[in-house]
Amino acid sequence: MISVEEALKTILEGIRPLGLENIPITSALGCVIGEDIVSGRSIPPLANSSMDGYAVMAGDTAFASKEKPAVLDVLEDVPAGRVATQPIRKGQAIRIMTGAPLPEGANAVVRVEDTEADQKKVKIFVSVTPGFDIREAGEDVKTGELVVTKGTVLRAAEIGMLAALGRSYVAVHQRPVVAVVSTGDELVEVDEMPGPGKIVNSNSYSLAAMVLEAGAIPLQLGIARDNREDLLDKFRAAARADIIVSSGGVSVGDYDLVKDIMAEIGSRIQFWRVAMRPGRPLAFGRLEGKPLFGLPGNPVSSMVSFEQFIRPSILTMRGYRNIFRRAVRAEMTDGFSKKKGLKYFLRARVEYRDGKHYAAMTGEQGSGILKSMVLANGLIVLPEDVSAVKPGDEVAVQLLDSRLELTSEPHYL
Repeated sequence: MISVEEALKTILEGIRPLGLENIPITSALGCVIGEDIVSGRSIPPLANSSMDGYAVMAGDTAFASKEKPAVLDVLEDVPAGRVATQPIRKGQAIRIMTGAPLPEGANAVVRVEDTEADQKKVKIFVSVTPGFDIREAGEDVKTGELVVTKGTVLRAAEIGMLAALGRSYVAVHQRPVVAVVSTGDELVEVDEMPGPGKIVNSNSYSLAAMVLEAGAIPLQLGIARDNREDLLDKFRAAARADIIVSSGGVSVGDYDLVKDIMAEIGSRIQFWRVAMRPGRPLAFGRLEGKPLFGLPGNPVSSMVSFEQFIRPSILTMRGYRNIFRRAVRAEMTDGFSKKKGLKYFLRARVEYRDGKHYAAMTGEQGSGILKSMVLANGLIVLPEDVSAVKPGDEVAVQLLDSRLELTSEPHYL
């Protein structure tokens, strides 16, 4: 039996980012870009107005006020997407909309609310300086500028920038395909009514959902029965994936069958027990360099094991540098006693109030109680040398989702 840290090191030392593929930017959100993006154009390409108003020569407004406005001749209207047909000279103005290119000769914009106009004349009630309410050419991005760096996780902002630069496709690290197999004669499919001694195969669905959440592609291969032929067929089918995940069949009583099948398809076991709860019976090997995980059959055990080992593996393959969930320090609201020598992952509801995180366990912590995960948004992590915690103790909590970042009112109010 090895520690969680040793298991994680063994797993990750053989995993590398997958190769690159060109995909539409509409599908690239959350992907890791595999190329530097250098701008081939300036944004904006021309100086333009940042407000609706009048393009002017700033000197013409030098002494303008409400009491003594500057009166200029209006040459034309320039909406966004159009260009002025004539330059501005002293004593002249052009009505301009937000985003429209600045006419030749103009060096400032007077906002429409600071004017009064008819068809041919405009009264200017304020004095403006050169550059006022103008977006200069290249103010956002200059030609030749590095705007998105290789290795960046693409967010909405980067997608928008790629679009602005005319890049409809981008090279990103591929999303790994993760084969998911559930093993056991006791399992039935989700649409079947379980008979005596049978249970619904929920693991395939929770694991596939976790694969999707991590940005990978699940390949659900269904149920493998507890016989050599069926297990062999399923594992061979799974071999085409980038990561292979099975659940069930790795406890002491039935481990030999799975081990033999893994060996027969060319895999070798690197470890099969981890000093953690839930999730101690966890087998790990490699098949032609591809990671192969044999997770416990209990639903909580399989999900917790996925969080600790498979999710970081997926993110590594996707090219991520930050591959672990955020953790916080929180105050326990419950007491709990544990066995020394094992790292425990307790399902918890984490709340942030009065400048502090609080963690309350989600009820019974048995590895078969899936509701404990439904109610949880974090995992309390208790180290191997701890035997008990009491209310008020500070503990580490691994956050499972982003709901903690959402509040009913903005923080700045």
